[in-house]
Amino acid sequence: MVFLQKLFEKLLWNSRLFIILAVVLSMVGAVLLFIVASIDVIKAVINTYRYYLGLLGQEADIHNVLLHTIVSAIDLYLIAVVLLIFSFGLYELFIRKITIKDENSSKVLEIHTLDQLKDKLAKVIVMALIVAFFSKVLNMGITESQDMAYFSVSILAICVGLYFLHKH
Repeated sequence: MVFLQKLFEKLLWNSRLFIILAVVLSMVGAVLLFIVASIDVIKAVINTYRYYLGLLGQEADIHNVLLHTIVSAIDLYLIAVVLLIFSFGLYELFIRKITIKDENSSKVLEIHTLDQLKDKLAKVIVMALIVAFFSKVLNMGITESQDMAYFSVSILAICVGLYFLHKH
């Protein structure tokens, strides 16, 4: 009976290693998002350069396209950061502590509890949602005073939410 108990406990303990799959795939996703966002920014730089050389034609609305592209890239970068924090946190919580860090390294990626991981992820996700909201607002045509009032209330709600998020 003791043999079965030890075998079961060893099996249960080693099953935590399945987390490696989530860690690796989250890192792959983060790298892919960093690459895609960077390519989008490079394309925006090239299109801006072409616009000012007169190769795109003056009818192009380069300012709105550039702003939308940059905001979308920021959103992708933030989601990539969420995936990186998630993979670091899972690794440190379930596999082992990362020992490569030096004394000058940032405390952002240090995660000791599941609550710390959740808090860090929540803050970055909220920032990504704010950027996504800003992107939607850029495309929204404000035609009536009621639209402006809704927009103002939305901004106020975001500010109040950020205040309470960073209060503690």
